[in-house]
Amino acid sequence: MGVFTYETEFTSVIAPPRLFKALVLDADNLVPKIAPQAVKSAEIVEGDGGVGTIKKTSFGEGSEYSYVKHQVDALDKENFVYSYSLIEGDALSDKIEKISYEIKLVASADGSSIIKNTSNYRTKGDAEIKEEHVKAGKERAHAFFKVIETYLVANPDAYN
Repeated sequence: MGVFTYETEFTSVIAPPRLFKALVLDADNLVPKIAPQAVKSAEIVEGDGGVGTIKKTSFGEGSEYSYVKHQVDALDKENFVYSYSLIEGDALSDKIEKISYEIKLVASADGSSIIKNTSNYRTKGDAEIKEEHVKAGKERAHAFFKVIETYLVANPDAYN
């Protein structure tokens, strides 16, 4: 088994507390409403939303994937850190055993956010991850952040 780690960083004009509420704490409700073409539904399969919870996300018709299940590994509401692992679904290929993510929101000097995302791909055997697969994942993550940011900018009273 190999482990490949990739780090990305985005910026957002939204302050960390507000962005964390929308991006992490209420994403299961918000994203299907504001991006139904991307996410058809998101639901808790097991647990109460905290560490150990298993969630299922079903993607929209045009997506290359139909669904994923992920498990919440860590949830730190005070420091704006969220970790989860994809544990099932067609995003996990015959080469990938598990993908773990950590999202950390950090306040910048002007009160906006720096979004730090670490992705750990655990491969089966000695399989390698292709650069285009990682690039596509980074682009999807960035697009996801931008959809939520656009919503929050357009709705300044939401998630305060």
